[in-house]
Amino acid sequence: QVQLVESGGGSVQAGGSLRLSCAASGGTFSLYVVGWFRQAPGQEREFVGNIGWSGATVFLPDSVKGRFTISKDNAKNSVYLQMNSLKPEDTAVYYCAASGHYRSSYYRSPNYDYWGQGTQVTVSS
Repeated sequence: QVQLVESGGGSVQAGGSLRLSCAASGGTFSLYVVGWFRQAPGQEREFVGNIGWSGATVFLPDSVKGRFTISKDNAKNSVYLQMNSLKPEDTAVYYCAASGHYRSSYYRSPNYDYWGQGTQVTVSS
């Protein structure tokens, strides 16, 4: 029912910034959390952070804390990932994900019910 579409990816130089958008549609009133993940070729999918849908609590792992910020605009059914001070190691396909159920944690991929198709972020040194 819920559909997610990411946008805003591209290529930037190290130290640059990008803002990714996740537009949600279809039954968004039932969502608990919207999260961001990333996956580089040959690597496991990595948790980037999440934000409460009805509330605004944000959680960011140490790998991106201080450089990335998550925000939302419920009127637009959109969640944003602001990425600053980008590093080459940030290069990956970034995915937006949403959970329609309460869970004790939201940092594992299987705990999300809906996924976007991803958007490529490439950071050059």
